Amino acid sequence: MAPLADRLNALLRRLPSWAVYVAGTLPFLWLVWLTVSGGLGPDPAKVMERSLGEWALRFLLASLAVTPLRRAGVNLLKHRRALGLLAFFYVALHLTVWLWPDMGLRWAAIWADLAKRPYILFGMAAFLCLLPLAATSSNAAIRRMGAPAWRRLHRLAYPALALAVLHFVILSRVWTLELVVYAILAVVLLALRAPIPGLPTARRRI
Repeated sequence: MAPLADRLNALLRRLPSWAVYVAGTLPFLWLVWLTVSGGLGPDPAKVMERSLGEWALRFLLASLAVTPLRRAGVNLLKHRRALGLLAFFYVALHLTVWLWPDMGLRWAAIWADLAKRPYILFGMAAFLCLLPLAATSSNAAIRRMGAPAWRRLHRLAYPALALAVLHFVILSRVWTLELVVYAILAVVLLALRAPIPGLPTARRRI
């Protein structure tokens, strides 16, 4: 197992970050193509909105899985920033599609939708949690804030994940296999970060 992990880590080290960004934008480009070609059905805004939200959740789960995977011997640390920024990219697109093509920037209707559908508030809260993380994702921000303060701020990724899953669960209403997998992964990742009573708190990376 160790030689296999070593070979995988060697490949991951050689993989440039730009390649992760490029690969991460392919689902969005595919959705754009389907929209232009009429492949998203009679309500393309709704389909794109949901798909973008799901990709945001997938990348958020992937970014928070980096630390547990590293402990298991697979080192994706080099690409964690890319995964986190891709999660924010898809969250921002998800919000934009809801505000513009879906709701038509009709602010009265938007406020009414917020009041009628509480799950939207969970999604908004997740976006607000991720916003300062994206804004402070650079090395310059880490130097300016200092590593301890930066790590504390980036713990907002945990409530962001919990809120995103709640948003998705309430929106879906039906427990599909995909939703169950997302929920289980989120619970496991958050549980792995929870402090264990009676044990000293280890200094961990986000």
